[in-house]
Amino acid sequence: MTIAERLYGKIIVSSQAMPDEPFYDEKCMTAMMQSVVAGGASGLRVAGARDVKIAKEKFDIPIIGLTKPEKLPENWKSVVYITPTLGDVELLIEANADIIAFDGTLRKHSVPVSDMVERIHEAGKLAMADISTLQEGVECAKIGCDFISTTLSGYTDYSVNLLDVPDFELLKSLVQTVDKPVILEGRIWTVEDVRKAFDIGAHCVVIGSAITRPQLITKRFVNY
Repeated sequence: MTIAERLYGKIIVSSQAMPDEPFYDEKCMTAMMQSVVAGGASGLRVAGARDVKIAKEKFDIPIIGLTKPEKLPENWKSVVYITPTLGDVELLIEANADIIAFDGTLRKHSVPVSDMVERIHEAGKLAMADISTLQEGVECAKIGCDFISTTLSGYTDYSVNLLDVPDFELLKSLVQTVDKPVILEGRIWTVEDVRKAFDIGAHCVVIGSAITRPQLITKRFVNY
């Protein structure tokens, strides 16, 4: 089976933490990955070469790799920070990520997104574009991205801010428009969200905070 076939109709868990968070510790991150895989995750989305290497060593499931800065810039809605350079792509290739995720928005990049896709494919890896609008998804599909993900919907200055719900409208538009597997990611909190995503036509679903960010889960209850 291809990686895309292995992920069809499945749940991917984003297992990430920032350096200033307790779960960033290598042992904690490893335990987190082991826990979600034991629960049935069919893929992992992890940040940084360290965690990609851990995931590839321990699990026989598709691993999505990306890079992020140690601290998000204050103007994070305006700048590219997910796998922003070809150097970051090289780090993820060396770490042996199966899929490399990167910012596929129309914001200013250090190199053309097409160059990143070309390098990813040259290394025998798959390219996953994190986008925020239909136009961006269409453009990324045209240049050969293997997966289109709604990851950055609501996280750019110009995309619709849906506060605390997934962007199902963007998912629907992408499914109807592009000929690539479309992934729903972002603000997924319930089983009902997952069911709706697959009913619309999502290839697979990435869940992060609702599973792997205890501080955010706790905050939702505290702020009920």
